[in-house]
Order: sequence, then C-alpha cells, then structure tokens
Amino acid sequence: MSEKTSIRFFNDREVRAVWDEENSKWWFSVLDIIGVLNEQDDYEKNRNYWKYLKAKLKRESIQLVSATTQLKLTAADGKKYKTDVMDYNQVIELAKNFPNNKSAPFIQWFSYSDETIDGKSKTKAYALFESSLLESIEVGTINGLKQIHAYLFGGLYDFAGKIRTVNISKGGFKFAAAEFLPQTLASIEKMPESAFEQIAEKYVEMNIAHPFREGNGRTTRIWLDLILKRSLKKCVDWSKINKKDYLDAMEQSVCDSLKIKFLLNNALTDKINDREMFMKGIDYSYYYEEAE
Repeated sequence: MSEKTSIRFFNDREVRAVWDEENSKWWFSVLDIIGVLNEQDDYEKNRNYWKYLKAKLKRESIQLVSATTQLKLTAADGKKYKTDVMDYNQVIELAKNFPNNKSAPFIQWFSYSDETIDGKSKTKAYALFESSLLESIEVGTINGLKQIHAYLFGGLYDFAGKIRTVNISKGGFKFAAAEFLPQTLASIEKMPESAFEQIAEKYVEMNIAHPFREGNGRTTRIWLDLILKRSLKKCVDWSKINKKDYLDAMEQSVCDSLKIKFLLNNALTDKINDREMFMKGIDYSYYYEEAE
C-alpha cells in the first residue's frame, strides 16, 4: 500500500484519504464522511453513529458494510490508527443511503471535485513530489516561480507560466501594476534569503506583486517551501495554520507582516523530504483558495 495521502475539505470539514497503488484508487475515511454528512466534529458521536448505520444497512441487506476495508490513517494527534475506509463507489452508495437530506450537495462535490481546474491542478501538484522537475526548479528566482506555475496549470490556463500583462485587484486592493511588474519582480528576486525573516519578507513581497492572473497563492507557497528547504533545511507544516488566520494574516501583510511571519515560524518543521508532509501541504494550500 502506498503512503500517498490526501485531505479534502467539504464545508471546512476534513475527508482523509489514502492511495492504493496496487488497485489504483483512493480509499476514504468512513468516519470523516459520517462527520461531513451529519455536520458533526465529535469523534465518538461519529463512531457511534457509524455503528448504528452499519447495523441498519446490514438489516436492509445492503452489501456496503461487508466490503468495508480497514487502513491506517493519520489522526489529529499525529499518530496512525486503523479506521474503516471505502472506495469512491462505496462512498457514493453510502451517501445515497444516508438517512438525511444532506447527501445531495456532498455527492455533487465528491463526484466532480477532481474534474475542476483546481482539482486537475491539485493532481499535478501531488505528482510534483515524484517529478524530476522538483529538483530542477530554480529556487528563489522568478524563473523558478514560472516553472512551478507552468507545471501546476499547464493545459488548464493558456497563461500558465506567464507573467501577467493586465492589472488585477482583490477585495479592493490593487496588486503591483502590470506596467512595472518586470522591474518589481527583478527587485524581489534580489532580496536576501539566508534567514527566516528575510525569506518571509520575500514571500510577502511576492504575494503583493501577484505575478500571475490566477494561481498565485498555490504557486508561491511551493516556492516558499523550496527556499526554506534550501536555506534553512525547513518547510512549513501548512496543516498547523488555520485557513482564516492565514488569509487574515496575508491581507494584513500588505501593511504589517508580523502576523504571517509568526504563523509561518510556528509551523516550521524539519520534515523536508517527508512525502506525507508534502501531500498535506498541497491539500491545505488548495483549501486556502476554496471560496467560502
């Protein structure tokens, strides 16, 4: 069994999954699905509900339960525990047989989440860990940033890997003017990156520049981790940074970068070559970009 893992988010609740290399499919945590469908975060309540539902489905002669598999998934305490998992078709069947009216939006999300531009880009991001490109990316340069963007969004956007030539804004804030963007990016590229404060400041400035029309956050977070890895032998454990805290800190960083530096510094880890850390980072990075 491969150690490739994934965390997807439905209404801000985690759905953990693990990749089965031999059978080429994902296995999803049943308790996470139960929590999502019941809008319940309490582990014991979800476990008890699953016991009740298993018995109910058995009585109704639904074969879903007998095919349930157990695999080890990482829990909130960082340890791995055996838990019931289901494959894609079983999850859809479970949702269809769920005794409430909340399953329809979940089924729609679960069925189509991998077919969106973000879903396809995320699949590419997962593959980056095994890709030879990861080792060939120019760390800390604009060209390296373009390499990452081109890889994530190639075939999805016609501007993949290309610096924008139009002005963009978000929430009333105007990012660096396209007219001066080449000079701005050249200045950012020259910024020092030998200490954490310097690296974090370089990351903040790149965010303010927003060099691409779309996909800036996902691209620059990978770019940041590569700089940290080379200079400090560290990377960010993005799962330790709450989505709202991160978005608020990045918004504030235009005037004051203290909060984002604090969040990043507190989430640093030396697990720079850990596959699960990389995959989890991708999951959270894409989660930050999901609309509320």
